[in-house]
Amino acid sequence: MQQELFDTQGVDEGIQLNMKDADVSYYPSFLLADQALHYFNVLSQQLTWREEHIQLFGKLFKVPRLQAWYGDDDASYRYSNLSMQPNNWTGSLLELKALCEHKTQHSFNSVLANWYRDGQDSMGMHADNEPELGHRPCIASLSLGQERTLVFAHKHSKEKLRLPLASGSLLIMKGKTQECWLHGIAKTKRPLLGRINLTFRSIIN
Repeated sequence: MQQELFDTQGVDEGIQLNMKDADVSYYPSFLLADQALHYFNVLSQQLTWREEHIQLFGKLFKVPRLQAWYGDDDASYRYSNLSMQPNNWTGSLLELKALCEHKTQHSFNSVLANWYRDGQDSMGMHADNEPELGHRPCIASLSLGQERTLVFAHKHSKEKLRLPLASGSLLIMKGKTQECWLHGIAKTKRPLLGRINLTFRSIIN
């Protein structure tokens, strides 16, 4: 049975998700609506978007969204046999990185940008647990544009939680979250507009 999604706290302090074996907080109004729209428009035009392919079980699959990887020069990243070399930071990404670092009190050296163009773009269930991210990483996930629902699933109990991510919201995942939970965004047949998600992280070399 799905438990109550939130522990009650003031929005200004963030909302702590009621998840065992995890440390996840949600700030639904991290950016104002006009700020979120501004950054969505800038990043959709400014970033070097790529349509990637990944190899799973010996087969090549198209990634069902557009991606861009930005960061410090040594912040290379690899997942699902896909190697990503960082583009140089843009001014807008640096502005958003600074805001996320101030909120989390954690420094980031890279960001993965995902552009979900419509409801058919998705993210499979996964954990951000690659060795380059280190032990119990802190990841700051900023949403811009169309609201999409993030699904969490506990790796052992199979408990699930669903969280609609509003435009301008910030989700912070740390502690044991990546050890114990998977997360993803499902496809939908509903007509949807675009969404850009930025996940700021620290790559350890």
